[in-house]
Amino acid sequence: MRYRLLVTHMSDQVELTNPVDLSVGGFSGHVFRRMIHVGMCLIPFAYFNYGETIAGWFSLTLSQFVSSVVMLLILLEALRLRLGITIFGQREYEASQISAVGWSALAIGIVLLVVPVKEYAWPLILSLALGDPLMGELRRRGLESRHVFLASSLFLTGVWILCWYWFETPLVLAFLFAPLCAASEWPRLRYIDDNATMLLIPMCGLLLADPFLHIL
Repeated sequence: MRYRLLVTHMSDQVELTNPVDLSVGGFSGHVFRRMIHVGMCLIPFAYFNYGETIAGWFSLTLSQFVSSVVMLLILLEALRLRLGITIFGQREYEASQISAVGWSALAIGIVLLVVPVKEYAWPLILSLALGDPLMGELRRRGLESRHVFLASSLFLTGVWILCWYWFETPLVLAFLFAPLCAASEWPRLRYIDDNATMLLIPMCGLLLADPFLHIL
């Protein structure tokens, strides 16, 4: 199977047989990368259950704490890029461009600042944390793009329906925004990773829909 990945400066492209080959640490690094991605599910849990308490330890409001954490991660990412290094689980080309984790941190922070409600934040972040690695693994196993989209859309529809059950996310959004989240992984932009587009594009859609839903 052929697999297309963006490399240095995100403007050149190279064909590789398997993305595992680019992971620092090989297959173990690849698995660790997927585990970190899935582990992002804990972020909304921590935010909504313990966020106020943790922010209080630093005498900050919850939004100030989120902003501080995101800015700290940006500084660490800038330092990593300055040194030109990658760590276990990262891809080799991320030595010279913002990493997927860096884009995820920025996008999740923006979601928690702009739509800090369970009805929206939970399904958005779960769609990234679970949907992106699912699509990556389906492609790695040779599925065609349309089959990846259909499978991931069905899976994410289930995720959004669970959020309707658990967090009162409007049910109609499951059938509109699950496919949108899956489609938001498609763009191969020069400077923005799909970990950001999978959150920011659906979030913009939710902001446009919210006047009709009256949640925010």
